[in-house]
Amino acid sequence: MPDAARPVAHAAMSTDAFELLFDAARRERFASLAAVPDRMLLDDLSDPRLDAELAEVEVLITSWGAPEFDDALLARLPRLRAVFHAAGSVRAQVTEEFWQRGIRITTAAEANSVPVAEFTLAAILFAGKRVLPQIGVLVSEDDAGAQLRQRAIGNLDRTVGIVGYSRIGRRVVDLLRPFDGLRVLVADPFADADEVAAAGAALVPLERMLPEVDVLSLHAPALPSTHHMIAAPQLAALRDGATVINTARGSLIDHDALLVEARTGRLDAILDVTDPEPLPADSELLTLPNVAVTPHLAGSLGGEARRLTDLALDELEAYIAGREPRYPVTAETLSLMA
Repeated sequence: MPDAARPVAHAAMSTDAFELLFDAARRERFASLAAVPDRMLLDDLSDPRLDAELAEVEVLITSWGAPEFDDALLARLPRLRAVFHAAGSVRAQVTEEFWQRGIRITTAAEANSVPVAEFTLAAILFAGKRVLPQIGVLVSEDDAGAQLRQRAIGNLDRTVGIVGYSRIGRRVVDLLRPFDGLRVLVADPFADADEVAAAGAALVPLERMLPEVDVLSLHAPALPSTHHMIAAPQLAALRDGATVINTARGSLIDHDALLVEARTGRLDAILDVTDPEPLPADSELLTLPNVAVTPHLAGSLGGEARRLTDLALDELEAYIAGREPRYPVTAETLSLMA
């Protein structure tokens, strides 16, 4: 039976997400923090047979496969006070009714930023070595000499442009600190120049950044104002041989314009997200040797996903102790998030 001294809590997500996020140790921690009934996971809140259980719930830990908290569902959750989301975006879960009820919600986007930033760092370093167009190339002695004369290869005296000083953008800038051969520029209309400078980078307008960078890495949210922010004019402004990396949202790039540039070999691209996602099977971008398209690998996968659980459980622990959440989401902040 639930302990009345602790909040009644459940996990609400898909079965696959639960099995990935909650190993035995994390299930044990969850049960030690809250009054978690025997059925820890509720994978289908639309089931009317759950009405009695939902009526007692104060806290939910959600993730992939969680429902939208519309008026009908909230009516069945009269005691709900907090939702701790063990994933990134909460856009698909919150509604106006949710905000009106004053329910606390947090995101684990900070934890998810770790593997995305690591993936981006690897992509940037590979881009500097022009790895993509050389995969599978057999090098003769003459070819090796020609490679030595290519000044556009390497990670010394190169410039990286970070578009969006978001959680992930900040982390990428920090990961680039040890590489003293790389100059880092940041473009973000909301960023503070002093903060960016303290992180070892320089804040510049996007228009100035584009012709100066060898690698352009995107970390902006998908908003009406950022739709196709990298289109034909922006791509044309990039140096010959530059690489475009997108681990943010596919809609940031005009893929037709990117195809025009990549088809000629003038630009390389590493796309972990696309628009649409996935790309059609006959998309030419999938066939070009200087374009790598990966299936949304950068985010938390496998064992790294448990960082999301740990953060959500930390937020639950803070809630029980009466402390403020570390990563709250409000209606105002959501409008600027991915």
